[in-house]
Amino acid sequence: MTKFMLTLLATAMPLLAAEKPKAIVIFMADDLGIYDTSAYGCDKVPCPNLQKLADQGLTFTDAHSTHSVCTPSRCSLLTGQYAWRNKTTILDGDAKLILPTKQERSTLPSLMQKAGYRTAAIGKWHLGLGRGTAPLDWNKHITPGPAEVGFDYSFIMAATADRVPCVYLRNGSVVNLDPKDPIRIDYRKAFPGEMTGEEHPEMLKKWGRPADHQHDKTIIDGISRIGHMMGGTSALWKDQDLADDITNEAVKFIKDSAGQPIFMYFCTNDIHVPRDPHKRFCGKSGLGIRGDVTVQMDDCLGRIRTALTENGYDDCLFIFTSDNGPVISDGYLDNADVDCQGHNAAAPYSGGKYGIQEGGTRMPFIVSWPGRVPAGQTSTALLSQVDLARTLSTIVGVEVPADALPDSQSHPAALLGQDPVGREELVECGGGTLALRQGDWKLIRGRNGQPDRLYNLANDIEEKLDVAAQHADIAKSMRARLNQIAEQ
Repeated sequence: MTKFMLTLLATAMPLLAAEKPKAIVIFMADDLGIYDTSAYGCDKVPCPNLQKLADQGLTFTDAHSTHSVCTPSRCSLLTGQYAWRNKTTILDGDAKLILPTKQERSTLPSLMQKAGYRTAAIGKWHLGLGRGTAPLDWNKHITPGPAEVGFDYSFIMAATADRVPCVYLRNGSVVNLDPKDPIRIDYRKAFPGEMTGEEHPEMLKKWGRPADHQHDKTIIDGISRIGHMMGGTSALWKDQDLADDITNEAVKFIKDSAGQPIFMYFCTNDIHVPRDPHKRFCGKSGLGIRGDVTVQMDDCLGRIRTALTENGYDDCLFIFTSDNGPVISDGYLDNADVDCQGHNAAAPYSGGKYGIQEGGTRMPFIVSWPGRVPAGQTSTALLSQVDLARTLSTIVGVEVPADALPDSQSHPAALLGQDPVGREELVECGGGTLALRQGDWKLIRGRNGQPDRLYNLANDIEEKLDVAAQHADIAKSMRARLNQIAEQ
């Protein structure tokens, strides 16, 4: 019997006997590195609300997203299945829903519904909407979407702030849409009369200028985007108000739900591009516009935590994390590369967004639950976001159907600070390949004819020294195990 199983057996009864939390909140930042906030030691970006969360909870140093880009990692978290099994990639803004509906297979939110929670998805979605082969009609109610996946309430951006459509959807319908000005979306060709960043750079804000041809399409609010959009003028968001808009919706959901158990999946756009902070946050960090939107993200966190307290949700299991590793410059000439010179957002690890090194999936991850999680402590337990679905199901006492959450493991003892080990192994994905972690050993599977690489993170945290030749037996064993997992 493994050390983890012994620990779980010793702690399972108190966990299951305890009352489930009145609120469960997953607060997911976007493209936030483990060294991007003061809570993890970056003194150039003050985040007092995140620091307060850490002081009241448990800070993890070896917690991971399943992928180093956004759509796959979010898909894995909500389905309990590695998204690389279905070759999930970053979606366009008009993509179709890639999650199963709750009639097709249980998801994290649908299991929370079964446990009696009122559920909400607020902020960035980026998991597709609708089904079928016909183009999405943004002027009608769109289904399936968050409701069919298991969310009672939703207020979302369809994809990302750098992709059209630049509108919010509440419960499947575009907010503030004028039917006399219908929305048209096309990711292949421009519309007649459309203003693009390529042709009209004079219309762009200085931080909304594209750095590549992918981002030089439709201009909305002085920023050029990915994809083409016409119409929907009254429904367009203002980028400087985006953080406030989604936070106001979260606060409203909390107030409207007072007295009911709630599960909220809240996803910021910050610190993803385009970075356009509200004026009250400009200049508030020592890392330019990228640091300023991090401070803005911290403000959202504080407002949500205050609303929880004010509405009777002190008994809240609160999880803060990010969707993937950090990136400094990513499609816009916003001067982040200059302002962040010398700043390793993934320190002390190498890599970041899009890559397979530790910086691509090792996430900031802080858990608070007053009276249940030790305050002001640090955990080195190995965790994966894919495990949140089954772990939270265990904590709230809901049964998981046999066909659901196939890659998710239940680790309540690790999540709540009672088990310092967590997973015995996990799979990371990024850079077009897979990696396997077993303790301090990390094997990166070779691709395009390249050999596998093996690192010992205990003495090579930056993954600079490939020791596959010196430890051929370990490399062979880990490759066989990785292949076995991938073929399941």
